[in-house]
Formats: sequence, structure tokens, C-alpha cells
Amino acid sequence: MTATWKRTFAIIWSGQFVSLLSSSAVNFAIIIWLSLETGSAEVLAFAAIAAFLPQTLIGPFAGVYIDRWDRKRTMVLADGFIAACTGVMSVLFYLGYSDLLFIYMLLALRSVGSAFHMPAMQASVPLLAPESELLRIGGINQVIQSVSSIAGPALGALAIGLMDIGYVLLLDIGGAIFAIASLLLVHIPNPEKEHADQTTGIRHVLRDLRLGIAAVTANRGISWLFGLSILATFCIMPVAVLFPLLTLQHFGGGKFEMSIIEVVWGIGMLVGGGLLGIFKPTLNKIVILNSMDILLGITLVGSGLLPATGFIPFVALTIFGGLAASIYHASFNTVIQEKINPAMLGRVFSMYFSIALLPSMIGLLSTGFLADTIGISVTFVILGSIIGVIGIASFFVPALMQLGVKDTVLTSPEESIEE
Repeated sequence: MTATWKRTFAIIWSGQFVSLLSSSAVNFAIIIWLSLETGSAEVLAFAAIAAFLPQTLIGPFAGVYIDRWDRKRTMVLADGFIAACTGVMSVLFYLGYSDLLFIYMLLALRSVGSAFHMPAMQASVPLLAPESELLRIGGINQVIQSVSSIAGPALGALAIGLMDIGYVLLLDIGGAIFAIASLLLVHIPNPEKEHADQTTGIRHVLRDLRLGIAAVTANRGISWLFGLSILATFCIMPVAVLFPLLTLQHFGGGKFEMSIIEVVWGIGMLVGGGLLGIFKPTLNKIVILNSMDILLGITLVGSGLLPATGFIPFVALTIFGGLAASIYHASFNTVIQEKINPAMLGRVFSMYFSIALLPSMIGLLSTGFLADTIGISVTFVILGSIIGVIGIASFFVPALMQLGVKDTVLTSPEESIEE
């Protein structure tokens, strides 16, 4: 690693911060618009499906091309595509086409761009910084996301209060342009290819995809990590969608209370990321992951058990939930970056995002049924309990626990394919 890695990250982070801030504002403005216009859990669930399903379906194949293509160019083009789609939607809203269908289309198109951008960014981190700094970098990334989560909702609530949704979308375009400009100022190296054949035929693409799968299945610890994380995500997605409605319907809140919950979640993420960025803990990362599952489960169960007058305790629990989520994601990404060959990371991250989100679509489809049948608060209690149990059970999986102390890196998944 060269001595300029800190400068490179400072430039990238500045662009990503502006982009995340504008995206957070726009996303929250859309949530407010949908919640106030419809008040429907099903509408929010369908919006979440539109935001994740395209990424889920094309993610594994996107990962193959991320590992084949120049990663910097991939991120620039993905940001540009998102900005262009958002611009088209903004014009449609300006012309009066403010139907739910267009909101779903916008979220779906943004998801296509994210399918390439997020894995490419995560796959580039080990190529830019020393391995000893990966957890700290993960913490700082969470700090940036959390600051965006704090300021974004406030900006989004202000924007949707002052202007139509079509104009609010323009914020996202400005953020994407700034992110692209920052990427153009830095050099992002590409890893050595696993093999020289870069043919784009379907047979070769599928072979690269199998190599990515082998990179995960070759290590039992990584396989367990993927499986348990996917199971937890299956439970997290429905409650994440129901957060606005819990605030509105159970606690009797409005725009202000919704903004407060978004802000305090961001504060929790800020604290969690800050702790990792400052102290760079040496504790087994799997112990950290399991503990954060337990903590998140407790916060969700507690939120569901609160009476309608318990909004202030709900705020406090949400802070701890944000802290748990921040530390979990930073630690998870670090484990993958440490254990997987950088040449395979695009495929592995894309595959994880897709596999984790695909079963979550089932959970999201049941969100409206759960909210209407057993109630939003009971849904929080049930799913939060399952997440906590997953965290506890993870301590009793030897292969997973050993993953946090081993220093081996998976370097030859191609051999298992050849066999």
C-alpha cells in the first residue's frame, strides 16, 4: 500500500458523503410521501420490493462483470445511470405523472444502478488500504452513512414540505454528480484476474459465477456467516418497512416524530461507526457480529412491547438499534474483505446482496398481512425475538466462531470448479 491511501479515501468519502446525504433526503421524502398519501403497509412493502428486487435478480451476474471491468469506471457509470433515471422521473412528476407506478419504476431503476455500485465500492476497499485498517475504514464508512441518516431525513422532510416530489428528486442528481467528480480525481487499482479469459459468452459468465459461489462454499465458516446473516435479514426487512407506520399508528406521531426516529437511528449508527473508527477493537469479529444480532433483537422486541405513550423509550431503543446495525455491517464487510481474494470480491458481495434480499422479498410480501392480522407491535416482538435467537445460536457454531480468529484467505476457488 502506498502512503497516499488516506488521501484517496478522503476524496472518495467526500463524494460519497454528498451522494449519501442527497439519497437519504430523497428516500425519506419518498417514504413521507407514500406514508401520508396512502398510510398503507402494503404500499411501503411494494416500494421496498421495487427498490430491492432488480438488485436481487441481477446481482450475481453484475458481480461477474464488476470483477471483469474497471471498478472505478463501473462506479462512475452506475452513479451516472442512477442520476439519469432520477432526472427522467423528475421530469415526469413535473408534467403531472405522480402515480405510484412511477415511484416504483424510479426505485427499481435506482436498484439496477446500486447492483453495480455498492459491490464495486466494497470490492475496491481492500485494494486501497492495508488489511489492518479495514475494520477502522468500515467504521468510518458507517459514520458517513450515519451522518447522512441524521441530516438526510431533516433535509428530506424540509424539501417535501417546501416543494413537490419531482423537485425533491433533483437533490439526488446533484449528489450523484458530486460523487462522480470525486471518483474521477483518484486512482482505484484493479485486482489481478483469476484467469486471463475475459470472454463474455454465457458459458464463461456462468463459469465466473460458479467461481464466486465456490469462494464462499469452500469455507464452512463463510457459508455459516452467509446463511445466518440471510436469515436475520429475512426478519429485519419487514420491521424496517414498518418503522414509519409504528411511529404513525402505534405512537400517534407525524412528520416530526418520523424524522426524529430516522435521526436517532442515524445517531446510533454514528456512535457505532465512531467506536470502530477510533478504537479499532481486536475482539473476535464473529463475537461482535453475534452480539450485535442479540442487541438489535432486544431493541426490536422492546419497541414492540412499549405502550402507545412510550415514544421516548422507543427513541432510546432506536438509538441502540442503529448502533447495533452499524457495528454489524462494518464487521461483516471486514470479515468478507479479509477472507476472500480481492479478485473475487465483486462476485461475492453481489451474490450476498442478492441471496440476502431474495428471501426478504417473501418477508416483505407478508408485511401487510402481518401488520393487519397480528398488529405492527406484535410483528416487532416476534421478528426481534428470532433475530436475538440467531445471535445466541451463532455462538454454538464452531466453524463460524473459528472464522474470527483464522488469517487464511480463500485464493483458489477455481480449483474446486476444475475438479
